[in-house]
Amino acid sequence: MARIMVVEDDKVINQVVCEFLKEHGHQTWPVFDGKEALTLFQQESFDLLILDIMIPSLSGIELLKEIRKTSAVPVLMLTAMADEYTQLVSFNHLISDYVVKPFSPLILMKRIENILRQQEGPENLAVSDIKVCPDSGAVQMAGQDISLTKKEYDILMLLLKRKGRLVSRDQLMLTIWGYTELDSRVLDNHMKNLRKKLPSLPLKTVIGRGYQIEED
Repeated sequence: MARIMVVEDDKVINQVVCEFLKEHGHQTWPVFDGKEALTLFQQESFDLLILDIMIPSLSGIELLKEIRKTSAVPVLMLTAMADEYTQLVSFNHLISDYVVKPFSPLILMKRIENILRQQEGPENLAVSDIKVCPDSGAVQMAGQDISLTKKEYDILMLLLKRKGRLVSRDQLMLTIWGYTELDSRVLDNHMKNLRKKLPSLPLKTVIGRGYQIEED
């Protein structure tokens, strides 16, 4: 069960989305105003935000920018605005998906389920001779326990959960540190230490873009 805020000023659409989410076992917080949504976000924790763009007091884009200053929570934009520029701005602020109105509630639910599924990791993560147990936080290489700092562990977990996919530098900094305005040397040093401690980790650097753990 996920905790989901639905920010939509059209009361009918908000109710429809919330009802579908509840039928699938999720908790919902219907909100109709951008500033109200920001206040609620600062008070509660959520697994997913569904944002309309044309909402009162604070637009969905402005709300997204404020949220990204402190959080990497998954965001799905649900809007009538289909222009390329608005979609690019939204994706540049690391949204998970963009759905244009009118929409199918059934397809919307599939997209939401896909976002939530990506946030879940398997019980044990492994690549090469490296194994990680998220429940205990244990990391092993060739059967030997490896000691990682919290940041190194968080970076490893993020990369393993997205094994085979590129993770951008901005995404790493936002998820691990909570913001992207970070001295690039900080991330570089953490990646260097991770490679030193786990030499068999198939970690690929995509210059100028990010990092990727390659499939076995």
